[in-house]
Amino acid sequence: MLLHAIDTGTGPGTVLLLHGMMGSSESWWRLIPPLTANGHRVIALDLPGHGLSERDPQLTIEQAAASVVETVRHLAPGRPLAAIGHSYGATVLAASFEMLQPDLSVYVDAALSLTGGHDRAALTAQYARDRRARLSPEGLLRSRPFYSAQDAEVEARAAALFDPATTASISCDTDHSWLPEAGSIVLRAEPSAWVSDDDARRFAANGADVRSIPGAAHTIWYSHFDAFTASLPELFGPPPPHPLS
Repeated sequence: MLLHAIDTGTGPGTVLLLHGMMGSSESWWRLIPPLTANGHRVIALDLPGHGLSERDPQLTIEQAAASVVETVRHLAPGRPLAAIGHSYGATVLAASFEMLQPDLSVYVDAALSLTGGHDRAALTAQYARDRRARLSPEGLLRSRPFYSAQDAEVEARAAALFDPATTASISCDTDHSWLPEAGSIVLRAEPSAWVSDDDARRFAANGADVRSIPGAAHTIWYSHFDAFTASLPELFGPPPPHPLS
């Protein structure tokens, strides 16, 4: 399955962006301009069942990962490739790592585990209720005062396009867990409801660079934009100087 993408910018390298559950490629709207200004091509995908990508009520995490890999190979087969995944998107990134082999992976506030065995109808109904609660920009601003008006509009629009059955399906299979590969970056809120201190220690022991942003919300770049970009100088730092001719 080829996924819908925002594809913008030019440069020798590509940055892949994978949003969290009930988000969309638009969730990265604040981060895309500084990335392209730093000379990166940016590809932000709508994961299956999100945004303008296809729905699949029998989706597995392996199929979601394969769709990401297929789309990246179709749009940007060259190197270098960096990837940022948030929450559910980080889980999909971890599941796709062996096939995708990014030069740099950034996992944002995700435990990189997936609990399976859920009742399909019950979980679909729960996600449908969660979706309804996110349809109003005004409601999102009340529950997330750190959102800007545009953040709220973007996330309400993403909720309207979200398909509960597709995303519920991935939690009806078996349990999955991943460790971030050595050399990757794990960026978490502190405290985090998703990445415990024990998780952080396990990730660091496997060679990941665990970085924390105190007081940040789960969507770190919405609540702490400057701290988020400053914490990733590999991607948001000043571009390298041009060689002398």
